[in-house]
Amino acid sequence: MREIITLQLGQRANYLATHFWNLQESYFTYDEEESPVDHDVLFRSGTGADGSETYTPRTLIYDLKGAFGTLRKYNALYQLSEDVNPGQGLWDGREIIQQQPSIPQSDYQKNLDAGLPAPPLSAETVRYWSDYNRLFYHPRSILQLNDYELNSKVMPFEDWEMGEELFNNIDKEHDLLDRDVRPFAEECDQMRGLQIFAGADDAWGGFTAKYVDRLRDEYGKKAMWVWAIEDGAQVDRQARNKRDINKARSLHSIAPQSSLYTPIIDPPSRLPGSIHLNHRSQWYTSALISCALESVTLPTRLRAYHAFEASLAGDDSSHNIFELQSTIIQNQDKYRQQHPVSAGVPEDTGDRGSHPADAQTKFDIDFTYDGFEGERPHVFNQLLVMRGIEEQEDESPSSEDTGLQRKRRHYDSQPMFQSFNTPLKLPILDSFPQDMFREAPSDRKLGVLTGLTTSSRTAEKIKLMETVARRIISVDERETIINGLGEIRETYETGWMSGSDSDDE
Repeated sequence: MREIITLQLGQRANYLATHFWNLQESYFTYDEEESPVDHDVLFRSGTGADGSETYTPRTLIYDLKGAFGTLRKYNALYQLSEDVNPGQGLWDGREIIQQQPSIPQSDYQKNLDAGLPAPPLSAETVRYWSDYNRLFYHPRSILQLNDYELNSKVMPFEDWEMGEELFNNIDKEHDLLDRDVRPFAEECDQMRGLQIFAGADDAWGGFTAKYVDRLRDEYGKKAMWVWAIEDGAQVDRQARNKRDINKARSLHSIAPQSSLYTPIIDPPSRLPGSIHLNHRSQWYTSALISCALESVTLPTRLRAYHAFEASLAGDDSSHNIFELQSTIIQNQDKYRQQHPVSAGVPEDTGDRGSHPADAQTKFDIDFTYDGFEGERPHVFNQLLVMRGIEEQEDESPSSEDTGLQRKRRHYDSQPMFQSFNTPLKLPILDSFPQDMFREAPSDRKLGVLTGLTTSSRTAEKIKLMETVARRIISVDERETIINGLGEIRETYETGWMSGSDSDDE
């Protein structure tokens, strides 16, 4: 097998991951037809409290006190494991039990539990990410961190150092890898890697950095894909400076230890007119991100690519900071009129100049460098995933580059390309905002073109981070952060931007 263990670190990560898991659940087939998705990659088999077989996500869900809503550690599959009456222990005196008022279950969850059609959700009815969750999780997956409370005004979980300190304290007491990760890892036949959904511009960045450091020590050769979520909402100058510093620290600490590090702005500000988004609702914004993220990682779960054992985005091991971009295709005919040549597969032009091959650079949504304008970037590496995009008769089917083609591209300093095409469309689930896609087809399924790209744009963004770091970060860590960012930046500009100011002074 080629199992993947998932970690979900923080509120934004859990909003996104809940949509991700709902999509995985939708691919299950309950007849003789085999699903194109290999569920064993992300799910684990087990035994429930009543002896029945279970199938639950191989994931670890971390969040603060009060963030889980109505999601319980023990559910219908494992309710017999819950110690309802723990007893008094050695204390034989009178007990006074104080309980917080329970959170009422949403109508959506009530109907799911009763096996009834789920009512429509809205930004007002979704209070927590658990309100639209459609899966059962193993009790070991639910990990509440009681040191901090969600949305606390007294002690907000915002400073990067707070996350570091929280991880260190918990790890010192429990050894998080032994307690949380290793039980899932030992169930795997051949663990392929870890994917991590995490906040990057608040205290969760510090928590994630420490976690990734421990994971890299333990699983040195395993792939590690980090989806670093950043808050895209407009805030005052002081809050923006804090976020910028946290982002710089996260990139400096996490990216060098990751196989793939992808900053994701939640939400991006530039959207096509065919998409409606409530920017104040994390349920809305994370649903849009999930369309791109779930699509671009789809090849790792498809049976057709069972032999695909390289890293998620190709052979270029020197560039691991990726840009996530996507075009959601609601109307196939309209898309064909706008893209008459092909569905977005890069074509080798034979040119040996600065841009020897045409990478796909025109996407409707840029989740990483939203609104960032500049000269045409040099592309080092790109992975394209096309799902549900009907090919015309005169189009040859897309497939990943052969080893010989990749070697030639590497020898000629050309961009590395991999492309995947699957007829499996993206379903619009009832857990999605139903008005998000204005031109959704009648079958409620979408085509999606998604790309992961490494380019020289990363160097420009890191330059801006260095400028902020010089101005704001305290003297005791300024040199370390700036030098580390500078070394990362040089990887994305060497040979292509040598004429520009390196800003090293």
